[in-house]
Amino acid sequence: MSPIGPIRLPAQIGALSGSSPFAPSSAGSTGFGAVMADAVKTVDNVQKSSQASIERFLNGEGEELHSVALQQQQAAITFDTFLQVRNKVVSAYQEVMRMPI
Repeated sequence: MSPIGPIRLPAQIGALSGSSPFAPSSAGSTGFGAVMADAVKTVDNVQKSSQASIERFLNGEGEELHSVALQQQQAAITFDTFLQVRNKVVSAYQEVMRMPI
């Protein structure tokens, strides 16, 4: 029986968006835990970037309103996507645990 490999995104998805926000950042980390840790870091970085953009706008440092709104929306979508992926993983884990041996 062969071991289960890591989940990989199809090449088409990565090509359409430029880069996937949930792709592992380092080539050596291929485990599920590493992928999830990278995803959490990515979501955190997007949230921090959005917050910094809001603070720059409120301080009058030349930040455009539309770019602030776009970054805030991107942060919200990134977080919602991560939350849905996490919910699916938890659901799949619970389903596997319910399987009889």
